[in-house]
Amino acid sequence: MGFKKDFLWGGATAANQYEGFPLEGGGAFATADVMTNGSHTVRRQVTWKKENGETGSTPLCFGSPERHLPEGAVPVALDDPKYYYPGHIASDGYHHYAEDIALMAEMGFKSYRFSVKWSRVFPDPWGEPSEEGLKYYENVARECKEHGIEPLITLHHYETPLILAQKCNGWEGKECVDLFVKYATTMFTRLKGLVKYYLTFNEINCIDAAPFVTAGLIHAEPQQILNAAFNQFLASSLTVKAAHENFPEIKVGMMLAYGPCYGLTADPADQLAARKAEDHTLYYSDVQMLGRIPTYMYKEWEKKGLKRPLTDDEMKIVEKYTCDFLSFSCYGSSVLTCHLEGTQAGSGNGGAFGRVANPYLKTNAWGWATDPQCLRIALNVFNNRYHCPLWCVENGIGWNDAYENGTVHDDYRIDYMRQNIQSMKDAVDEDGIDLMGYLYWGCIDVVSNGEGEMAKRYGHVYVDADNLGKGTFARSRKDSFFWYQKVIKSNGEELD
Repeated sequence: MGFKKDFLWGGATAANQYEGFPLEGGGAFATADVMTNGSHTVRRQVTWKKENGETGSTPLCFGSPERHLPEGAVPVALDDPKYYYPGHIASDGYHHYAEDIALMAEMGFKSYRFSVKWSRVFPDPWGEPSEEGLKYYENVARECKEHGIEPLITLHHYETPLILAQKCNGWEGKECVDLFVKYATTMFTRLKGLVKYYLTFNEINCIDAAPFVTAGLIHAEPQQILNAAFNQFLASSLTVKAAHENFPEIKVGMMLAYGPCYGLTADPADQLAARKAEDHTLYYSDVQMLGRIPTYMYKEWEKKGLKRPLTDDEMKIVEKYTCDFLSFSCYGSSVLTCHLEGTQAGSGNGGAFGRVANPYLKTNAWGWATDPQCLRIALNVFNNRYHCPLWCVENGIGWNDAYENGTVHDDYRIDYMRQNIQSMKDAVDEDGIDLMGYLYWGCIDVVSNGEGEMAKRYGHVYVDADNLGKGTFARSRKDSFFWYQKVIKSNGEELD
């Protein structure tokens, strides 16, 4: 009973939220580098410029109904003091990675998930790789291995090389497929013997909610989004093919954003809406884990006048080269109902059905609810559907931490983690789930993706930086640092 002896405890970050300094070492901008800061009340903006010199910004971010830049506009970083780009500094992980990995080792990490910035390795996606970029990620991987930490690399984590957004509407452009496989194979070759676990696309299903963030689309009609998603499916399968044929020691996984969806009432209409919402999410993992498109998606496309983008020969590749394991993020759950009167609004929009707050759960300042059963439910859904190894690679809670006397007393984070780890433990002990590991999101404070601010902190390690990148960037251990250290040492048995 309990977690297996080689359970991969650890944490996760993403280059665009953690590294900063995207041009250092000869790198180039990615799509995340033209996104401004925001807050839970102000949406992040994508800045742009037209040939006539006109400039501006458009909220192509999570939660925004916008899907297009103005005609003739291309995304660029503007030299204008009214715009701040948090990814240009982030947590300065680019210069602090050795210190941060040492702190992870002190906590007892068995694994660290980080992403590679494609545009740092290939400033010109059509050209040759940058030796400085490759050396940087080799150094990060070596630092992990020297501390006994197994690296897990995400190859594409919410940032597409900016030039691909400018020239071919991001992942709608078919040329992205071969360019990505070239990049992935380059990383496999350079990090051979150092890294055996890779993920292709972070939260691939979020392309519907934020096509610019996930796939670099500056124009995103429904068919364009579908084209981009299937280009990513094909690129992922070709990456799996390259790994299996040339690097048999490597395991390539997929990564899904998932949260259980509940119907608020026993009204069958509520329950059906919740099932449909989950099915739409799971279609992405059906493609990547089973190599098939569910029939309900064909019916949905038919109603919307959409066509499957890939040829029959390309679909055969997707069908054959499925991923080796399923990884996922899970932060909580959502609730749908058609009985909106008297309910508290939640995030998102369900059309005729509204997403509403769960009356049984507590929420933080950003409206995120802590669901003590969400991981157990998620793991059972995946296990029963895919029968494959599973890995929770993102789970965490953002909070406006109060830094006092050199530390943060974050009992709320400990409580959140305790409930979620217990939920996983119940899935392992009671349901027999094969779980590879657990990686807490933002183990070092990072810029939040949704809000583009540092105030929404996730980490066990506090970074002295504010929402505008000002501070010493000194690292400090929070109370949760020592609590997680104890949890890992006991292999999840000590949760008090």
